[in-house]
Amino acid sequence: MLLPLLAGALIVTAFPNIGPFFGSFTGALFSGALPILAVFYVCMGALIDLRALPKIARQGGALLGVKIALGVLAAIILGHILGEQPVHSGLFAGLSTLAIVAAINDTNGGLYMALTAQYGRPEEAAAYSLMALESGPFLTMLTLGAAGLSGFPWQTMLGAVLPLAFGMLLGNLDPELRAFFGKAAPVLIPFYAFALGAGLNLHMVGTAGLTGIALGLAVVLISAPALWLTDRLIGGNGTAGLAAATTASNAAAVPALVAAANPKYAAAAGPATALVAASVFTTSIVVPVITAWWATRIQRSLRRAAEGAEKGEKHIAGAKAPR
Repeated sequence: MLLPLLAGALIVTAFPNIGPFFGSFTGALFSGALPILAVFYVCMGALIDLRALPKIARQGGALLGVKIALGVLAAIILGHILGEQPVHSGLFAGLSTLAIVAAINDTNGGLYMALTAQYGRPEEAAAYSLMALESGPFLTMLTLGAAGLSGFPWQTMLGAVLPLAFGMLLGNLDPELRAFFGKAAPVLIPFYAFALGAGLNLHMVGTAGLTGIALGLAVVLISAPALWLTDRLIGGNGTAGLAAATTASNAAAVPALVAAANPKYAAAAGPATALVAASVFTTSIVVPVITAWWATRIQRSLRRAAEGAEKGEKHIAGAKAPR
């Protein structure tokens, strides 16, 4: 996600008119993020198995609910302070309600499934098939509207979720289509990332560096404890909750989609894209370390408990043995 995005920004910064100059397919690649994303969300939707939802609703639904609640809370608080516009100057230049909500709302599914597959249980990894409903701009639009900020026409809201729903329909009607489209989703990421980068101001990307890292750390500090506690309350050991405290790579596309739906967010979209991309990078480094540390601690506790129980059994057996 990050390297193609940076490449697009670098090329357009050096050659601002390269897209219109070449036109045709080359020009379309520099400006075609939205069509590529429409295809991406069809492929993502195909991975959501509706038959598995009842089994994993408890785990995935709880984590999804917390992510939504955190996004709404952030939107309400920051909406009263910043509104729809970004911070224009100072240390936090470019930061906006849109950037923070987009960074919080969407979990890095690939990383979550990799971490839970290694440190958790199969049903925890499968929970992402429900959490994948976070994908796309629909949830962020809903969150911003629920917080009392500028709303979106119902046609736009429906249009934001239709590609995902269409993908879900195809994937559930035909398992072969699920496998076919599912393999295509990761392939599309560098292409829409490049197109998004081509719409960025590189000076703003540079400014977003430290602020974006701070945003990523804030996402972990805010969401990890809440998700960890939720996981523990529903019977987990906290590993899945920590693994969900990330920002998805496709979340970097959300600000542009939101701005396309409502022009009031246009000023915030460019900086927010760079900030969310930096948050993706930061959370992708921090969260695996925290999850691995916690999983190791849990395993040590279980090992000690097992050793203690074994010693107790040996002691009881020795006391009962005839002398």
